[in-house]
Amino acid sequence: MSSAFYQTVSTPSGALGRPAGPAVRIAKARSGADAASRSGIWVGIFAITMTFAALTSALFVRQGSSADWTHIVLPPIVYLNTLAILLSSATLEKARRAIAAGPLSDSNAVRIGSLWLLATLSLGIVFVAGQFEAWRQLAAQGLYLATNPNSSFYYVLTAMHGLHLFAGFVALVFIMGRLAASHAAFRKSTFESTVIYWHFMGVLWLYLLFVLRTKL
Repeated sequence: MSSAFYQTVSTPSGALGRPAGPAVRIAKARSGADAASRSGIWVGIFAITMTFAALTSALFVRQGSSADWTHIVLPPIVYLNTLAILLSSATLEKARRAIAAGPLSDSNAVRIGSLWLLATLSLGIVFVAGQFEAWRQLAAQGLYLATNPNSSFYYVLTAMHGLHLFAGFVALVFIMGRLAASHAAFRKSTFESTVIYWHFMGVLWLYLLFVLRTKL
């Protein structure tokens, strides 16, 4: 009886003392990576927000202390660019919903989601190409980076936005590659972080357009 008692008592203790199995360790690692991904995207968004807040503050100070501040006319194409980036947010949301609608083993859901991701990437490229065209039109008017304070801020603000948008391009291509190569390699947390970042870049552009329209 004593032997049976000790055997009964020691069994749970031994089970609890054994290291977690591979599945548990993988689940914990993924949970930690997901939390890091969510935290990282918000830290990045905060840093970008502070960067553009500093740039626009410098713009306001420069405008207030300058006697030669003259407004420039924005190239009309910037409004078409705005439409492109807003549509890209809509298509990315379509992709998110398509992928979330079913398991990743559902080839139809993956195919539809991938097509919407491709549409998002294409619209982003259209936006960037339109921004280069806006630069070309300003240059045709004789407005370059060093022409006057107005044009300097226009080039700097739009270039900085385009640079940060490029990170979104990289993330989209990465996600599309993972989705096409292996469903097991696809991380929904990374995808959700990319969606948040891309929507943020659209909102940031609306803010910049307001500043450019009213202050330059």
